[in-house]
Amino acid sequence: MTLADTAAELRHLHDAPELLQVVNVWDVVSARAIAALPETRAIATASHSIAATFGYPDGEQIPVDLMLDMVGRIASAVDVPVSADLEAGYGDPGETVRRAIGLGIAGANLEDELKPLGEAVAAVEAAMAAADAEGVPLALNARTDAFLRGRDRPRATNIADAVERGRAYLEAGATCVFVPGNFGEDVIAELVAGIGDRRVSLIGLPDIPAPARLRELGVARLSYGPYTQRVMLGALQDLASDLYGGGVLPRDIRQLN
Repeated sequence: MTLADTAAELRHLHDAPELLQVVNVWDVVSARAIAALPETRAIATASHSIAATFGYPDGEQIPVDLMLDMVGRIASAVDVPVSADLEAGYGDPGETVRRAIGLGIAGANLEDELKPLGEAVAAVEAAMAAADAEGVPLALNARTDAFLRGRDRPRATNIADAVERGRAYLEAGATCVFVPGNFGEDVIAELVAGIGDRRVSLIGLPDIPAPARLRELGVARLSYGPYTQRVMLGALQDLASDLYGGGVLPRDIRQLN
């Protein structure tokens, strides 16, 4: 299967009636562990988690070469489509997407940082133009930070902004629109109504409904960002505390590495 075929498959997974759940990974061993599950249809990298792996804070502080090297290693290590979190494009969305595709990436996240709409749309257009030039139908998960950066605004303002931006990103070629935030069914229903059925992507946070309900609401995709790594680190820290307290390793350790 060519990368173009893999990207087309990933786009189809966003369009299919079933909710696409992507568990975020940050290195080769975490990617292989998730890809080995029969339920896994695709995986996504988490930029926050990759940056933390190398000791960098989130927010494009990690050198782009280092980030791309890791997402390329992940793509080479698994047989399922990989969507890479490319933050805001590291200063050049088109070139960053072009390089990611060269490393085997079939999809990407691109965030708008709530920049002026024209500038944000231009970034999506540059990403899709780069993908078209490479002959790959990239599955672009265009992220709007309407809620993340609009915490002091009325909820109705954030919904309207997310809908306006989401429609513009879809028009520019995005596959779906990622609206991260911790909100309930009422907001999700308005986002789906405004942006489109099977066109909204969310992150699994405490107030987000269960996957089965998200499917009923018309959501296309659910991811988990840095929280998967945080769960793993919490388990590691808990194990260490237990060992320091006189405990022993459990007997049922799975050999996943």
